[in-house]
Amino acid sequence: MRLQIQHRTTYRYTSPASYSIQLLKLTPRREGTQRALWWRLGTPGRCVEQLDAFGNQSHLLTLEGAHDEVVLSVDGVVETDDAFDGRLPVEQGLSPLVFLTPTPLTGSSSAIEALARRVFDGAAVDETVARRLMQCVTEAVRFSPGTTTVTDSAIDVIARGQGVCQDQTHVAIAACRSAGVPARYVSGYLLSEDANPAMHAWMDLWSQAEGCWLSCDVTQRALAGASLVRLAVGRDYLDACPVRGMRRGGGSEELEVRVAVHEATDTAVESMRSRQIQAGQQ
Repeated sequence: MRLQIQHRTTYRYTSPASYSIQLLKLTPRREGTQRALWWRLGTPGRCVEQLDAFGNQSHLLTLEGAHDEVVLSVDGVVETDDAFDGRLPVEQGLSPLVFLTPTPLTGSSSAIEALARRVFDGAAVDETVARRLMQCVTEAVRFSPGTTTVTDSAIDVIARGQGVCQDQTHVAIAACRSAGVPARYVSGYLLSEDANPAMHAWMDLWSQAEGCWLSCDVTQRALAGASLVRLAVGRDYLDACPVRGMRRGGGSEELEVRVAVHEATDTAVESMRSRQIQAGQQ
């Protein structure tokens, strides 16, 4: 499947900021299940590319001098593997054990530990266990937009019993780690006929039995497939969020995010390839 993605994030400030720094994770991961046919990240200021400890393509953006607006744009086509069955090999040099340690967003509670016992109960982690985990989490945390913030932890979310994809993913990760199963957070894009195309969050859990990661879209209760584009992985949202930063000055902030994800036509792919060739010749 070829997915065309357009993503624009605009920050507007009520007074000029004198300095901004942002860490951007808006470039698809280089993995065997996907490849970017064409990808362009547009930013103001100085932008330096780097590879982080989790293998994510990151960009460090710095803006100096007065500015009352920051616009970040993404435009590209990603080809995903139609045969992807939710299984990913472990990357060289990074042990799954890195993803066993709880974080402030994925800490455990008695409710999370009880959920973990219902799911795992000493069983070897395989697809059946992964599906049981997704079922239990979505029953415990009802999908409800606008009920949480990015700072809410898995403990907060399961106590409230509602949240969004990020929250359900944090609860699932917390349950895995409380049972001694490595799990990591994934951020990216979703193509869905049932929802507005948007940024999405899901998880990978380590299956020792299969010797691979099982990539699970908790919200959709399904193993990840070709309709998802992986941007970044990490221990939780803070490691993998698309944009994270700080600024000096600026007063209050207004944020506008627009995302469009749809299947790319042959014409769109050829047009982007032509633009890539032209850009290389300049």
